[in-house]
Amino acid sequence: MAGRTNRVAVLADAAIELLAEGGMRALTHRAVDARAGLPLGTTSAYLRTRQALIEAVVRRLVDLDQADLAAGDLPTGPPPVVPGPPLRPADLDKLAVGIAEVLDRWLTAGRTRTLARYACLIEAVHRPELRSILAPGTLLREQARDLLARAGAADPRRQGDQFVAFVDGLLFDRLVGAGALSAPAPGSPESRADLTAAVRTLLHAFAAG
Repeated sequence: MAGRTNRVAVLADAAIELLAEGGMRALTHRAVDARAGLPLGTTSAYLRTRQALIEAVVRRLVDLDQADLAAGDLPTGPPPVVPGPPLRPADLDKLAVGIAEVLDRWLTAGRTRTLARYACLIEAVHRPELRSILAPGTLLREQARDLLARAGAADPRRQGDQFVAFVDGLLFDRLVGAGALSAPAPGSPESRADLTAAVRTLLHAFAAG
């Protein structure tokens, strides 16, 4: 079982690279075999259909993103049934730093993954059977609602969803939008400081509203 899991991870990593470089049109079983340096037909043996291949990519993206969140000391699972302690302004400042570090990582070491994620999301617009790839975003919203509730937000459900949307937009803008032309270089102290300031402003605004 471990051998199969490891092989699927190798194939998914190869598929992620292809998606980042050429979008969905670049993703074929044959191309994944070649990128992974494996015999022709290997991908088809493990992931028979294109949908199975895309779903494996999404699972791999989620696993790697969760590892990044854990490294940034950020929530990675569903909120606890019993809410945690209230969050003070200093806690929000610390949270902003952690989120900014993850965002900066997704703009640098995780850039390929971020581009691949966008490619999958766009594909899901045209293929309803792939809408399950949106599930990880639901978890992020649940986590944001919990954090903002503990911070004293007036409407944590609505504001938590908005917070995630704003942060998603910030990442998109810095990676492929106009922000890429004017923002500090990803990976630099200036980039992390700028991202921290943006996220801190959002957190404190929602906590006060």
